[in-house]
Amino acid sequence: MLKPVFLAIVPALILGAAPPVDPGAVQKAGMDGAALQRIPKRMQELVDQGVLSGAVTLVQRHGTVASFEAVGWADKEARKPMRPDSIFQVMSMTKPFVGTSIMMLAEEGKLSVTDPVEKHIPEFRGQMVVVKRNEDGTVLMRKPARVITIFDLMTHTSGMPYLPPPGMKELNQAMDHTLADAVLLYSQMPLEFDPGAKWSYSNLGIAILGRIIEIRSGMPFEKFLEARIFQPLGMKDSHIFLPAEKQSRLAAIYRKGPGGLEKAGDDTLGGYSLNFRKNAKYPAPEWGLYTTAQDLAAFYQMLLNGGTANGRRLLSRAAIDVMTRKQTGDLRAGHMPNTSFGLTWEVIDEPRGELAYLSIGTFGHGGAFGTHGWVDRKQDMVGVYLIQMTGIDPGGKYGFMQMANAAVIE
Repeated sequence: MLKPVFLAIVPALILGAAPPVDPGAVQKAGMDGAALQRIPKRMQELVDQGVLSGAVTLVQRHGTVASFEAVGWADKEARKPMRPDSIFQVMSMTKPFVGTSIMMLAEEGKLSVTDPVEKHIPEFRGQMVVVKRNEDGTVLMRKPARVITIFDLMTHTSGMPYLPPPGMKELNQAMDHTLADAVLLYSQMPLEFDPGAKWSYSNLGIAILGRIIEIRSGMPFEKFLEARIFQPLGMKDSHIFLPAEKQSRLAAIYRKGPGGLEKAGDDTLGGYSLNFRKNAKYPAPEWGLYTTAQDLAAFYQMLLNGGTANGRRLLSRAAIDVMTRKQTGDLRAGHMPNTSFGLTWEVIDEPRGELAYLSIGTFGHGGAFGTHGWVDRKQDMVGVYLIQMTGIDPGGKYGFMQMANAAVIE
């Protein structure tokens, strides 16, 4: 049977961290406890080897938490242990929350996924596409074959650039513009290719979706997430701007330095992590979420349940099916091997994608600091992998996926 491992975190349990997993839950989840024991053991090995500073992992099947582990350090220098309720910057794992919000507004008739972006943000009218960038810095442009749509933004096929324009190069660190001001500048940027012609991951495209959410809902982006997703799901530790009273629970971001792991500096997305994005205005729909493993599991379980949680429907099953179905046709799409893209979700759609033991149809998303979460409907399972490392080799993530899925015995 599973005996949860919480290394060096007895004080954390007293302070209100998640309780140990009930050994009976492992059987209820139809999983092998001995196999699940491999997860914290392997994560601790990676910490001991200096590959990771720390990690929180969670496996939930049939709605039951079968494994929930914390190892290593949230702040290595301060000797602050990682806790099950440590808060993480999950970066691009924010994007599916944006997609879910768009689908909520679509179900209320406030927009359509096929709408041109310029219908909601008129400043996008007249947008051009780059034909050639010359060595002297000039750019040859023409009209695009068609205008960009919400669908294009959700599938990363719009042609919008990945990064903000040169005049806003500090935005990703200083976060010193409002979303409205930033998107106004994005609207003046040319497309890199005709909409629908390629797949190219675009942070700016997701930011634009965040602004559409504000316009169509009449609420700031972060307030919409709070009212429509976080509160109904009981995601009490999920925030775009982290409250002061929770800052002590934030896991620091690390990178590999000449002498081993060191804290990532001011040039990191969102700036130096332990400055807590002080005075930030920009909500970063593309990467701004702070959250915990438990909160992410609640969101994923709602999707696995077909859009319901706590006796309340947040989204229709039809919307979830559309979001998590291949929408990129024959285009090479996604970050993992042999995947495609739905609407803000990466989807396993070919047999080679199953090499991490994920079923075809599994959908998920990762983040810049090595985090990842997935929903496997065939196995009725969700997984959450949280670390805080820049430039990380994905081996730990794939190892966790394989160990979690190999523990299924039903």
